[in-house]
Amino acid sequence: MTSSPEIFTATSAYSLAGVAAMAFVAITGAKVLLPKNARWQDSFTFIWLTFDALIHFFFEGSFLYLSTFGRTVNSSVGPFAEMWKEYTRADSRWGVSDPTVVALEFLTVLGVGPMCCYIIRQIIKDDPARHYWIIILSTAELYGGWMTFCPEWLTGSPSLDTSNPLYLWVYLTFMNVIWVVIPVWLMWDSYGHIAGSLRRAQAVAKTKKN
Repeated sequence: MTSSPEIFTATSAYSLAGVAAMAFVAITGAKVLLPKNARWQDSFTFIWLTFDALIHFFFEGSFLYLSTFGRTVNSSVGPFAEMWKEYTRADSRWGVSDPTVVALEFLTVLGVGPMCCYIIRQIIKDDPARHYWIIILSTAELYGGWMTFCPEWLTGSPSLDTSNPLYLWVYLTFMNVIWVVIPVWLMWDSYGHIAGSLRRAQAVAKTKKN
């Protein structure tokens, strides 16, 4: 009789501790680098983008390294390999260098990560142009999430294991849904800034004509 797999392992613990450490760095960065009278929306955006960049560079960057030039997560060793092997228990595609996943991670690590840093710099400088780039970034995040899971759903989700509550609710649901909910909110907030500015400029132009 085979024993059932552990729900929570040591690898689960240090992986989630790494996520918590990145969140702590992001929150501390906001307190140090932003003025005390900063809008809560800007503080939240700063924290999210810092956390987002750290996840992309360190966690997903390690995946990209382990999944290119003939390497795979399943054939690799080391702390990051073990972390990703833990995630492959929920989604096996990440262990075998699935070409769709790897292609999306190239865009994420090399494109989205640096864009997060650029927008963070704009937030610190209080540059309103950040709202354009926030919409571009959020669109890329949503596209990445859709293309990660939609092909899998269309084929009956053969790579997903939802039998373990940790895999289903933490790895597959929470750790992916936040990259949908928060980008949608960021787009809504930035749209309000852009549309409001354009409408005010239009009103001023009409007043001058009259």
